Amino acid sequence: MSLHPFPNRLMTLAYSASLVLMVGYALWLYAMGNYLSLLVPAFMTLLLLAALLLHLGQTARGFIARILLLVATCLAVLNALCTPPYASPMWLGLPMATAFLLLPLWAALVLTGLAGPLVWSAVDHPVLPSDYAVGYLALLLLLALPRWEHGRRRALLDATDPNDCYCNALNITSLKERLQNEFQRAAMLNKRLAVLVIHLPQLDMAEEQFGPRAKLALLNTLCNEIHARCRDHDVLGRAGEATFWLVLPDTSESGALLVRERLHYALSQCVLIETGQFEARIAACLPNKESFERYVQRLNGRAQALANG
Repeated sequence: MSLHPFPNRLMTLAYSASLVLMVGYALWLYAMGNYLSLLVPAFMTLLLLAALLLHLGQTARGFIARILLLVATCLAVLNALCTPPYASPMWLGLPMATAFLLLPLWAALVLTGLAGPLVWSAVDHPVLPSDYAVGYLALLLLLALPRWEHGRRRALLDATDPNDCYCNALNITSLKERLQNEFQRAAMLNKRLAVLVIHLPQLDMAEEQFGPRAKLALLNTLCNEIHARCRDHDVLGRAGEATFWLVLPDTSESGALLVRERLHYALSQCVLIETGQFEARIAACLPNKESFERYVQRLNGRAQALANG
């Protein structure tokens, strides 16, 4: 899951529009014969082109592309404010808003609250009235408030959301709660219970070699295949980075083995572009007359054995 709050298509549109505007500005300066002012727009055009290519290539998670877009915006505003005829100081709000849109909250606060005034004091520009300092601080607080509220709501959602943030499965806390409920229910009502431990050996390799998209493709393929072939009351949860537990209430050992073979066959038919044929290691683990904590330890031990091959 990307930490950036904007969709990929919207960011592509922003990079493309910025590049088109800067190219148009550079061509306008060239047509007007203002060759002395052409250097900065031409350099920013190259920066924005590099940012767009980095964004389309999905390298470094798009962080370098956002930095380049922010640098180009700051250079454009500084060039307009420090070169006669001087632009209105109101344009100082543009790099501030860009910083809060493209960077994490703490980085945007440091850049606009400390680095921005230091750079402004170091360059040659007309002296501004003291009222602009108050306006700058007010704008800084107004831009920081929505991002802070968004972060607070996201933290609250992450704390209360039972699902894993990367795939359609329960997170480890919710998974253990559901498993404990089924464990106690099976013990009290003398019902059967089985758990399939599933390990994805390709997961770490896929992220290291092909990036986060390949990792998400593996996770989504696993969850979709399992949900399509299991009952509605079966519970799938992510117990570790590459480990899942499939809780099968009212299922005997033979039934669990049948489900395991069905999933093995279905997953072996899946072929992904980056990693090739889907690989999953699955083992069944049924509770004995033991405590829930001991059963969880056995599940973790089984997962470790699958990870070791």
